[in-house]
Amino acid sequence: MLGALAAGCAAQSAETRQARGKRVVDEAVEALGGHAFLHMDDRVETGRSYSFDNGKLAGTILTTVYTRYLPPVPGKVEQLEKDAFGKPDESTSGLLYTMDGAWDYTFHGARPMEDQRLAEHNENVLRNILYILRQRLNEPGMSFYSQGADLWENRAVEVVDITDADNNTVTVYFSKNDKVPVRQTFRRRNPVYNDFDTEATLLANYHRSEGIQWPTDIRRDRNGVKVYEMYTDSVEFNKNLKDSVFALPPKLKVLPKAK
Repeated sequence: MLGALAAGCAAQSAETRQARGKRVVDEAVEALGGHAFLHMDDRVETGRSYSFDNGKLAGTILTTVYTRYLPPVPGKVEQLEKDAFGKPDESTSGLLYTMDGAWDYTFHGARPMEDQRLAEHNENVLRNILYILRQRLNEPGMSFYSQGADLWENRAVEVVDITDADNNTVTVYFSKNDKVPVRQTFRRRNPVYNDFDTEATLLANYHRSEGIQWPTDIRRDRNGVKVYEMYTDSVEFNKNLKDSVFALPPKLKVLPKAK
């Protein structure tokens, strides 16, 4: 028995940083639902979102987020998304992201999103660990490097750097017990001051539905200051969302593009 234990310890010590990182990522995919997670076609999340200004609550609103995945293309956002504000059957305002563009719309009209804001949104999606696990794992040049075990908020975690072919790195904290991602960070250049902001996302309160685990508490921080939070009351998967869900309301006036 001692010989078997020693052999097991030797095997673990022989595991490279790259192999350990890939193993942790693969375990996360299985924990999130495995085949069901990887073949999730669309998702509807309903709850309440909160915005913050300098860490202080600036607003809250009932929000429904509709997401539909498209066939993955390396380095590109391949999903449709609509964030509808207010009651789902009465919403007249929201944010819409399609392959043809992005709009901030109300009953007054739809205004194409300014370039910098859209670029930040796309970067957030591409570097979101749940999007990476669903859409980007098989991209050429994607690498996984374990930073080892650690403690985060008194929770045992495995820390992995995930880097794509363009050398963009996301550092992800995976729960050692549950295997799911609980925190991620990356740096983004600030276009105003030309330095770097640290973007962090916290994922908590996972619920399982239709064989898929999904976080229902999501919080985003910038340089340690809270900027966004959403508490989800319900998450539904594979609702066969139609193209009409990701279209602007009919006859809505298109306004000049924001500058």
